[in-house]
Amino acid sequence: MDLNDQNEWWRHSVCYQVYVRSFADADGDGIGDLPGITSRLPYLRELGVDSLWITPFYTSPQNDHGYDVADYRDVDPLFGTLGDADELLARAHDLGLRVIVDLVPNHTSDRHEWFQAALAAGPGSKERERYVFRDSTDGNPPNNWQSVFGGPAWTRVEAGPGERAQWYLHLFDSTQPDLNWRNPEVGDMFEDVLTFWLDRGVDGFRVDVAHGLFKVEDLRDQLLEEGATPDSVPANSTGSPASSPASSMVERTMRDEPMWDQPEVHDVYRRWHDVLAKYDGDRILVAEAWTQTPESMANFVRGDEMQQAFNFSWLLADWSAEAFAEVITGTFAALEAVGASPTWVLSNHDVVRHPTRYGGGAQGLARARAATLTMLGLPGSSYLYEGEELGLEQVDVAAEHREDPSWFRTGEPGRDGCRVPLPWAGDHPPYGFGPGTGQPWIPQPTDWAPLTVEAQAADPGSTLSFYKRALAARRDQADTGEHIEMLELGTDVLAFRRGPLTVVLNCGSEAVPLPAGEVVVASGPVTDTLPGDTAVWLR
Repeated sequence: MDLNDQNEWWRHSVCYQVYVRSFADADGDGIGDLPGITSRLPYLRELGVDSLWITPFYTSPQNDHGYDVADYRDVDPLFGTLGDADELLARAHDLGLRVIVDLVPNHTSDRHEWFQAALAAGPGSKERERYVFRDSTDGNPPNNWQSVFGGPAWTRVEAGPGERAQWYLHLFDSTQPDLNWRNPEVGDMFEDVLTFWLDRGVDGFRVDVAHGLFKVEDLRDQLLEEGATPDSVPANSTGSPASSPASSMVERTMRDEPMWDQPEVHDVYRRWHDVLAKYDGDRILVAEAWTQTPESMANFVRGDEMQQAFNFSWLLADWSAEAFAEVITGTFAALEAVGASPTWVLSNHDVVRHPTRYGGGAQGLARARAATLTMLGLPGSSYLYEGEELGLEQVDVAAEHREDPSWFRTGEPGRDGCRVPLPWAGDHPPYGFGPGTGQPWIPQPTDWAPLTVEAQAADPGSTLSFYKRALAARRDQADTGEHIEMLELGTDVLAFRRGPLTVVLNCGSEAVPLPAGEVVVASGPVTDTLPGDTAVWLR
């Protein structure tokens, strides 16, 4: 397949997120790697996705599982080599799959050569100007900002002989110092990083913490309502990315956020847009931007900036027809002004898996399948998280096996429960995850045998078989148009028409009459009525 013939492929792509540590292990060490991903690319092609996004595989001490980068231009030996990355890209392109890689521009690892040089050079040096170092005269942090992972967002650096003590900013873990994007060296370095990977053939970048990078120049305190405490978690996020069962998801609120979404960040993405435009094949930028409103999210996808931004409003919505309808209408209204296409996502490596958020068990799985089918029926692109096609739920990982840095800073369970390695085959761990015989880096549940790819592929009623049918139907219906018409079919029913296709989701507990039309695909059994917690496409 000639990928260069497909302009703006990303507008309708189904992208599968690969959490590299947990997808497939080729060398038997219990940790996923690039050769493991390459070996399973035919599975993704058969599943029916169009592209994959791979979480960071760069050189890293792995304090935040790769989101603490020590070298942006190399592969960590834990995951393979640059040659393995080249082979993965070549094989994916042979199969007609695009490859998006993660980029982490807000911060580096404290092991990055720049930060090591900054520590050695001392206060006032050009090396420290690459990061956010500040003095503090009273022994307290320079401002009241808090880390997303809990605790102060500042760490004190011991002073050398004759030096003054300073603090450095880290909006995440203390091993992830924030870069100073007001220093031109930082922007130049990242342009080189983009070019390095574009030259190797990547199709785009998912930009981590895209709403970060710049902070208010004077680093003032966060303004708080009376009785409130400082909090660096963006107001439209799921609380700490470490937690977030549905009950803890914060509502969208307007509040003071001097550390997030500053206007200068858009100049960075205009520059990056120009870099990507020099390459063929329609390369893309995708923003992970936890902004406060749909309008501020839309700013990232103006015509001269990024191509896409994750639409977390869909993920955050309660299980109700009204909530989903509000997300749909709000999303299209915000994007219309900038001519961008929407994205839809229900799970990723930072949040509780959506079958668990929707109640768990049979009900949670039924709702998860219904929400997925509804999402796939909407115009725009959809992002799937590895394992959701198997119906995997959140795992309660034992404390001794937790590795999320937020667990060590806050004592909250963290994100490990959605990162348990995938079960591929067999009746006991590691379920074909790799050639090893023991448990992988996070132990898999011992009752996952019915959930393996092997087991589900043989069952036409399985969640995997449902995903294959749904993705095949989506490809068949690709010509149904960009516009939707919302329909009124009852309080608990979300319905919309897209060209000849009608999508109906029953969020209630009672069955409702099924509208006229031929059933294209359904998330569960349907007759002349549509059961509760079920979705259907009609034509």
